[in-house]
Amino acid sequence: MSGHPDSFGARDRLDVGGRGLEIFRLGALQERFDVARLPFSLKILLENLLRSEDGTAVRGEDIEALARWDPAGPASIEIAFSPSRVLMQDFTGVPAIVDLAAMRDAMDELGGDPTLINPLVPVELVIDHSIQVDVFGEPLAFQRNAELEFERNRERYAFLRWGQEAFDDFSVVPPNTGICHQVNLEYLANVVHARDGRAFPDTLVGTDSHTTMVNGLGVLGWGVGGIEAEAAMLGQPISMLIPEVVGFRLTGELPEGSTATDLVLTVTQMLRQRRVVSKFVEFFGPGLTTLPLADRATIGNMSPEYGATCGIFPVDAETLRYLRFTGRPAEQVELVEAYCRAQGMFHEPGAPEPVFSDTLELDLSTVEPSLAGPRRPQDRVALTDAAADFRAELRGFVSGEAYEGWDTSSALSFPASDPPSSKAEGVSPKPMPAHRADGAPAVLAHAEGDRLDHGAVVIAAITSCTNTSNPSVMLGAGLLARKAVEAGLVRRPWVKTSLAPGSKVVTEYLERAGLIEPLERLGFSLVGYGCTTCIGNSGPLPEEISREIAERDLTVCSVLSGNRNFEGRIHPEVRMNYLASPPLVVAYALAGRMDLDITREPVQGDVRLADIWPSRREVSDAIEQAVESDMFRSSYGEVYAGDEHWNALEVPAGDRYAWDPRSTYVKRPPYFDGMAAEPDEGFAPVAGARAIVLLGDSVTTDHISPAGAIAPEAPAGRYLLDHGVERRDFNSYGSRRGNHEVMMRGTFANVRLRNRLAPGTEGGVTVWDGEQTSIYEAAMAAAEQGVALCVLAGEEYGSGSSRDWAAKGPGLLGIRFVLARSFERIHRSNLVGMGVLPLQFPDGESAASLGLTGQETFDLAPLEQGATRLRVTTSTGVAFDAKVRIDTPNEWRYFRHGGILHYVLRQLRSGR
Repeated sequence: MSGHPDSFGARDRLDVGGRGLEIFRLGALQERFDVARLPFSLKILLENLLRSEDGTAVRGEDIEALARWDPAGPASIEIAFSPSRVLMQDFTGVPAIVDLAAMRDAMDELGGDPTLINPLVPVELVIDHSIQVDVFGEPLAFQRNAELEFERNRERYAFLRWGQEAFDDFSVVPPNTGICHQVNLEYLANVVHARDGRAFPDTLVGTDSHTTMVNGLGVLGWGVGGIEAEAAMLGQPISMLIPEVVGFRLTGELPEGSTATDLVLTVTQMLRQRRVVSKFVEFFGPGLTTLPLADRATIGNMSPEYGATCGIFPVDAETLRYLRFTGRPAEQVELVEAYCRAQGMFHEPGAPEPVFSDTLELDLSTVEPSLAGPRRPQDRVALTDAAADFRAELRGFVSGEAYEGWDTSSALSFPASDPPSSKAEGVSPKPMPAHRADGAPAVLAHAEGDRLDHGAVVIAAITSCTNTSNPSVMLGAGLLARKAVEAGLVRRPWVKTSLAPGSKVVTEYLERAGLIEPLERLGFSLVGYGCTTCIGNSGPLPEEISREIAERDLTVCSVLSGNRNFEGRIHPEVRMNYLASPPLVVAYALAGRMDLDITREPVQGDVRLADIWPSRREVSDAIEQAVESDMFRSSYGEVYAGDEHWNALEVPAGDRYAWDPRSTYVKRPPYFDGMAAEPDEGFAPVAGARAIVLLGDSVTTDHISPAGAIAPEAPAGRYLLDHGVERRDFNSYGSRRGNHEVMMRGTFANVRLRNRLAPGTEGGVTVWDGEQTSIYEAAMAAAEQGVALCVLAGEEYGSGSSRDWAAKGPGLLGIRFVLARSFERIHRSNLVGMGVLPLQFPDGESAASLGLTGQETFDLAPLEQGATRLRVTTSTGVAFDAKVRIDTPNEWRYFRHGGILHYVLRQLRSGR
């Protein structure tokens, strides 16, 4: 810390646990600025600036600007945030390490030292996104799925093992340990660091938007694109505007029958309506004392769904209790309390409330059981209205004639029978139930002899970090399962069920509570530890179910305890998707249909939901009996060790990666090909650009970025077949994120994408030169013709997961700019980071209001450094001034260099 300006005399000493640690005390500013009134989250940012002050990236005036924060003012002042660590999952981690390996090659080609490309802050990668639900509903499902995972991903995992050896401060948590955000919450996060003789808050950015789960622990962090994360790990501060902070006041306590999931769906709906995109949300009020930390983490996890940068809770007595309970060392808990109290960051009930930019309030006692769907997590519907809402929504998925012919009074009256198991290769399916007289399997039959119909729940999955970290809802699901089994209920045979906990602690306490067996009896066997159904790794449906859905164009449903239900995300054959608490997931597996009002009608036979729903006392008793601190210590005792599959991997050696030209998983990306030591002067002009897609509102990164299964007829599928990959070895787009050839071909290839340039179609198609073709092939034709490309879109373009490939893919396709009505925060930043210009229509305008059809060409006026407006002129004579959404000076630097990685590479090479 020598040479630190310490402009405010904040450097001080904290004595705790027999050691003295250097801190930068916020109280040093109190005489000049009323920092005590700041929200908890801004105090963390303020300490970050005080500690990072260097006179260049962080200046005294930056610190003063934050200390003087005006809650009524707009977010307009830029600061540089330096997170203390970076968290990754493997889908985003593989391309990040691919990029770092390519940067080492580029550094060598530019005459620099390749070993300068190395993480400068600790990086933790948890392999959790590659497990798929191939096998389900049987005791060996977990073992077989894990074996299939390693068969498919051996090359990727060996590459990550290479990265762990080649790069400093890069740790990998092996597969089937848990979901990254739950591992972070339960083990990795420590709230306050003691590093190199200094104490300071634990802060982070993560390459998954649900990094915010750790906000429930009082740790400030949020999701960024893989591109931003790479820059952060290379020592680049993250440029951000001092945010507006929305206070969310909680009062009361949850009523009997409502869960943390119901609470978070209510909060998500409220905050979406309040429009908190790019803002911080901070929870406060007397209701905090009634919320256990797992509930707080559930709310923090869903920040991307309500659009906020973070959803944070202050450090308090509950935080300390959780740290002790999860096995953190006593000296760490002592440090957290001492540091937070010294900095005025420790919340006590009845303390003066901070000031906020805006506030809203929720009485927890008003929260009712809910679902969210069928398309978006903010579309909450009360459980009492779910069946009626489903019927209304169904009209948007089926034709009027088909809807009118759908008899909801008899639909899905299936006979109970043993369900079919999965069809994973090498797994023997269970015998099918008895067949009808016409030979069709009974699993598809109504009691009246009808067939599978609209509204069948074909997937019921307890999955996702949102809920599997929460003992109350996980034990609640187990208790409901036990009561259901005791009442003689069975899982409906057409429902694919799965249990994918976020850590091994969950199965341990379910086992201790005696709830594994009843869950297995209902088909909820352990399928793996990782993010499965929630990211589309739901695996194939049984063949007879898939065949019936396809032949009759059925609209079927999933119910999952996840955080995302965007179109095409869960399963390509499942059009309507509902988020629900784990107990409701089990209930819908018993009901098997969405048109049944399970609050009033029997779930099966004469058994009603109220008959099997566990009481709050039953749940709390189960938690007290089954969940103990020793579980966390034992589960995380050898967190980096890995199993026999992981330790048997053959790992390449050397500081530079030996690229295999035959690989279809890991390829050197072309970003740095032909890169000069210095960027060109000014910005490249754009003239004669053509739209390749014309999109509506709420297009998510799931629509843009390749995700889920790879269809053999798709451009990516044809590429793999041409390279000798058999269909059964395709794996998923996510697993092939280290291969830009696959990912380019999968960009805008979501099966539910609706490109208005190709009306009446769904999927990755467009019209180019009068011919309908794939978006990838059109982009290649444009490249041959020397034509620049653009995207026209509506509001909330790029909402959802951060997905770096939602920016990388368009960049590689030759898309020079995106013109939208509004952008989601992370995606807009990622576009800039890949050299794609985000432009925004003038207020109140859209493609439709300006008469744009996507058939015209677009000319952009010369872009000037720092411009806020840019003239757009079309070949049809329409002209307007678009907003330039390069929002910070650092983003201008990145864009001028052609992208953030190019900027970092040049900076490191020159020693700047």
